[in-house]
Amino acid sequence: MWDLYDDLIAAVPDNFEVQDCLVGLNWFLVKSIGVGVAMRPLENAGSIRNAGHLRGMKLRDLAAWAKSWHEYEAAMGVAAINSALNAPDIVRQRFGRQLSESNNQDVFTYLREQMRGKKVAVVGHFDGLERIGEICELAVLERRPQTGDLPDAACEYILQDREIVIMTATTLINKTMPRLLALSQGARVVVAGPTTPLHPVMFNHGIEMLGGLVLEEEQDAWRIVAEGGQKELFSAGGRMLNLRDPRVTSSF
Repeated sequence: MWDLYDDLIAAVPDNFEVQDCLVGLNWFLVKSIGVGVAMRPLENAGSIRNAGHLRGMKLRDLAAWAKSWHEYEAAMGVAAINSALNAPDIVRQRFGRQLSESNNQDVFTYLREQMRGKKVAVVGHFDGLERIGEICELAVLERRPQTGDLPDAACEYILQDREIVIMTATTLINKTMPRLLALSQGARVVVAGPTTPLHPVMFNHGIEMLGGLVLEEEQDAWRIVAEGGQKELFSAGGRMLNLRDPRVTSSF
């Protein structure tokens, strides 16, 4: 069950340290090679172990917190992973040919025509899902259901017959991603959101596309997170990318 986590942690270079970190109302930031983002867990309050002493910590040691059952620590660990794997220069090296195709779109815009007429499940209530609800058979699974959503426990009944599954990367933090991937083996799977690690190792675990965020200009992002911003992060020097598994021949 830990294979995905272990692969991501192993992909973090072992010779870098944490330069800085920030816990905001909506986002966690960690700076090392680049600046990594993770969504703050909204279901739980908490504190961070060793607060005041994370700067200077070995980056891979902080990344290992992604396996913690304490969700604040796990979010900090995922942000640490993303600070290395989602650094702009690193992403360019790994996915250079695909970057020009992404057009700074979220996955729902990017895949709109591919979802038309399909049975689609979205894990996590992303903003603007009404855009696709009118063109596909849509089921939204959410831990804190809104009107029309299904509870996240419905994954056991819904995902196995879906053609496309788009799941929030916060499922890495709450440890539900491995089970969701197992249930979605018959679907084309996308992991999306600013918390998404943009690394090819994700493609070894049944994921076909990654929709994530790269912070190319970090100064505004730090201020926005420190001041409690949420959606403002997306226009604060960030670029949304949609990256495909190059081994899969598809229209994605």
